Amino acid sequence: MASTAAPGFGAQIRRSPFFDATLRWGARGFSVYNHMYIPRDFGDPVANFHALVHDAILCDVAVERQVEISGPDAARFVQMLTPRNLSRLSVGQCKYVLITGPDGGILNDPVLLRLGEERFWLSLSDSDILLWAQGLAVHAGMDVHIHEPDVSPLQLQGPKSAAVLRALFGDRLKDLKYFGLREVDLDGIPLVVSRTGWSNELGYELYLCDGSKGDALWEKIMAAGQPLGLRPGHTSAIRRIEAGMLSYRADMDMTTNPFELGLDRLVDLDMEAPFIGKAALRRIRAEGVRRRQVGLEIDGPPLPGPNTTFWQVRSDGDPVGTLTSAVHSPRLEKNIALALVGTAHAALGTRLEVAMPDGVRGASVVPKPFYDPKTDSPTGHA
Repeated sequence: MASTAAPGFGAQIRRSPFFDATLRWGARGFSVYNHMYIPRDFGDPVANFHALVHDAILCDVAVERQVEISGPDAARFVQMLTPRNLSRLSVGQCKYVLITGPDGGILNDPVLLRLGEERFWLSLSDSDILLWAQGLAVHAGMDVHIHEPDVSPLQLQGPKSAAVLRALFGDRLKDLKYFGLREVDLDGIPLVVSRTGWSNELGYELYLCDGSKGDALWEKIMAAGQPLGLRPGHTSAIRRIEAGMLSYRADMDMTTNPFELGLDRLVDLDMEAPFIGKAALRRIRAEGVRRRQVGLEIDGPPLPGPNTTFWQVRSDGDPVGTLTSAVHSPRLEKNIALALVGTAHAALGTRLEVAMPDGVRGASVVPKPFYDPKTDSPTGHA
């Protein structure tokens, strides 16, 4: 007989301000990200995917911890962290950035929010950038203050998310631009709302600025959104892989550089401002990379779920790379994946093999993203 025991939670792992609400609303499984529990299971992941792409879902992503950098030298310090040119980042804007180490490897890929002339947030992927930034500040000779504020984001994603936002705020946010942000108040609950998210669908992130009001905020959003089709959910591996969106520690880490991932647009080696990893990235660009990230379509029946380990990619039986993320897309009716392979094997149409736990399957290198909502059509092979 199947066990009905409730999941166990340790006191050493942090809980989000929305933790109890997610349990009430059906969260069945959690994982740990940035030293905090994150809901990963609200039932059928395919149903979660369809809710995301047809209606709207609300996700607890408080694990996206914020590093706040403030002070007279905050802008100069933030630029030191990233190879992306921030000279045109205005107050009220966000940018997707990379944080690089001395050897050009990627330490994190946060969304950067500029809340004031001297106040920034880094909305983090899974790594300890707070400690990295605080350590750099010790010897940087800059006037900055770096800490983790009481800020916990929710993601409201899907085509009906704008209608849900309107039900909550009226017309106050109707002109919020893509990658824009605004500080607002919802019945006494302080928030920063940005038009961002990890789904490649229309969506918003609501950054709660008072952790004691997490339960109230969740219930307000669900009460306003349920009549519009809103459901509790979790970030969708299916949708993000369709979009070719990267997951830190899966598709990249500190041993991966931006050029291998095709993220050249996030690197400005010609700007005058110094940043960590600049010399290394100049050398890598001059020498060229030895591997590249590619999209794969994997032969055979639908994968039972996303991969939980890295799978070896082979050519004629010889290892040539690593599959980092894989899933079956019910919309495309294909097994799709992201992989890092040697440049000699990265050309579109190249046939490869993937060593999976249940055996070896054939695969083809195809374009990314696999699905582009701007054209409302798949971009992979027919």
